[in-house]
Amino acid sequence: MNRSPDSPPDVTPLRGTPAVTPAIAHASPFFALVRPHQGEESRIIDHVSNVEYLRWLDRAAELHMDSLGWTRDDLLKSGRMWFVARHEIDYLAEAHAGDELHLATWVRDLRRAKSWRETVIWRNPIDSDDEPCMVCSAATLWVLVDLETRRPCRVPPEMADVLSPLL
Repeated sequence: MNRSPDSPPDVTPLRGTPAVTPAIAHASPFFALVRPHQGEESRIIDHVSNVEYLRWLDRAAELHMDSLGWTRDDLLKSGRMWFVARHEIDYLAEAHAGDELHLATWVRDLRRAKSWRETVIWRNPIDSDDEPCMVCSAATLWVLVDLETRRPCRVPPEMADVLSPLL
């Protein structure tokens, strides 16, 4: 299925923990299923474009926040929004249209107005005795911004509590 560049990536929350997971630092990460589609490949090489990985990271963060009761609509109504300040991505294996990938994301660190989010994406092994194939690991620095002043603002305590940062 070809997808429009404007449609959200196919990232679907999982209700439980995938059967196979890599080592994850957080006790209760947010899990999702990622399904790359035709039209998300690079124009030059037969694999998913790096731009799609960014879309997966953004969508996973959005879905995680939604699951914690902080939707983007709620943030807009409060006059705040999370903005990406930095992405650090390690591409570890290729992904292709038709793959079924798993994703885990969690908040590593939370400061006054900033938050580091970790994300890993993997493919299940073909043989159940093998380790998952790591496709990508990423760290994203998010900054909570007051939309009126366009300046960083303090993360409210009720949001900080539900984010359950490692640090």
